[in-house]
Amino acid sequence: MSRTRRTWHVLRKLAPFVFSFLRDRRRWILFGRSRDLPAAAHAKRAAQIVDAIAALGPTYIKLAQVFSARSDVLPEPYLSEVGRLQDAVAPVPADAIEGVLSIELGRSATEAFESFDRVPIAAASLGQVHRARVAGEDVAVKVLRPGVEELVALDLDIAFRILFFLNILFPNHHVRSLTTVVREFERRIEEEMDLRLEAENTEAFRAYFADEPRVRAPRVYPEFTRQRVLVTEFVPGTKVDRLDERFASGELSFTQLMATLSEAYIRMTLIDGSLHADPHPGNILVEQDGTIVFLDFGMVVQIRRVTRERVFRMALATAQEDVEAIINGMFELGMIDPEISRAEIRDAAVEIMGVLQSARELEPRRIQELVQEILDTFYAWPLVLPEELVYFFRAAALLEGIGYRYDPRFNGMETIKPVIVEMRSELLQATTKEPRAVARDLLTQAEQSFRALHDLVRRAEREELRLRAHPRDVLHAERVAGLLVRRLLLGLSASVMAVVSTLFFVATRNWIVLLVGNVTAMFLFLVVLLIPKHLLENPLRHTRAVTRRRR
Repeated sequence: MSRTRRTWHVLRKLAPFVFSFLRDRRRWILFGRSRDLPAAAHAKRAAQIVDAIAALGPTYIKLAQVFSARSDVLPEPYLSEVGRLQDAVAPVPADAIEGVLSIELGRSATEAFESFDRVPIAAASLGQVHRARVAGEDVAVKVLRPGVEELVALDLDIAFRILFFLNILFPNHHVRSLTTVVREFERRIEEEMDLRLEAENTEAFRAYFADEPRVRAPRVYPEFTRQRVLVTEFVPGTKVDRLDERFASGELSFTQLMATLSEAYIRMTLIDGSLHADPHPGNILVEQDGTIVFLDFGMVVQIRRVTRERVFRMALATAQEDVEAIINGMFELGMIDPEISRAEIRDAAVEIMGVLQSARELEPRRIQELVQEILDTFYAWPLVLPEELVYFFRAAALLEGIGYRYDPRFNGMETIKPVIVEMRSELLQATTKEPRAVARDLLTQAEQSFRALHDLVRRAEREELRLRAHPRDVLHAERVAGLLVRRLLLGLSASVMAVVSTLFFVATRNWIVLLVGNVTAMFLFLVVLLIPKHLLENPLRHTRAVTRRRR
């Protein structure tokens, strides 16, 4: 498909929804009040969006899955509806897949494998999986779809062009967040389309859990590893959300399974710092002996040690209900736009604290509900959820969803507590800096503080001290006052025009003057009533400073 035809196809599918969202913000796109739609209307639109995305193919399906965890970008019920969008499409014909195998392996499928099942066992957006045999063992052969790299590159180019114009026409927090998410998605999907990286991630996971018999990943066949081909052992396990019969028969322990899953994710997230970034039940199997097998390591997020340390400190501050420490943690984690005032963020922090306090009062409370309420706060306030934390929340929601699937009374917090207690020494070691690093940071902070204090005293002595007020603290009042003054001036001008033209008509009986004057006055009145308020606002967007000097 040509670039022009693809662009038109994407716009035809997505433009109606873009305009609908813009009309939610301003009824007449550029001006007007926001509009409130009933929940049923939002649910209907969300379902229509999912249908449109599914029709657009691999890129937009994968992108929608990323957005399904971004409550700082999309509101409910769109998140829940998009979250149900399956990463499954019609399979590619076997001849096309065998063509990719021939190019990548340098030989046909019948020559490379003892047997090759032409019917795929799974078909997803970027590729599909076939069952085969190598050296008498069953293997899973993952192959990228022909032409998927070119299609993804074209779709991303179209998406960035759309966002470019949206940022120009409607600059706001949510549009900027959309751009950030798509930019990060571009990097992630490029990695996911290189199956050599997935092979490396799988081997790294196997090595990290080598001493843990309850958790593992499939063995990789490196002799078959190529950019578009990955061969691993075939795991005949049961999906983690289809264990009802095994739990009912007593073959498996639900409590032990959830504890093992929780420990695995805590180790990945806070100790190793490598998090499986595509967590869903289809990627977690349970073998006959109860061993948990993680699949599909195409997306793995590396969580930096400094981030783990900050998350640990922020969690501690939350437990101690220290709002100021929570705000500091938000700034450290990059959750807050530097232009946002601390006073405004304090309200968001208090709101999050209220969610957590209500959780203690309404036991049992599920982690998934807490996650959703906290993420709703990110959408309501101009906050940004860092990518690393997005996947952390997704993992928490997955664990809670699995638990609730089998036991509606499941309380993820109570399940995780004993695991954390058991692992506390490892967690402290993984999230706490070494003494030398701590001392170095303290010395650096002390030096910076003394320099700042010295500069403050010097400026005060010279009476050059500048007091800066944050724009968001002063611009709101300034805009309201400016808006009222401008509307008042236009209204007065209209009134004067009407009175003057009427008096002139009384004196001269000139109907043309009366008509022109009153039409002009009416036009000014309409301007006062209908003109978008942002066109009347003071264009000031930067911090003002008040400097006092002795003359």
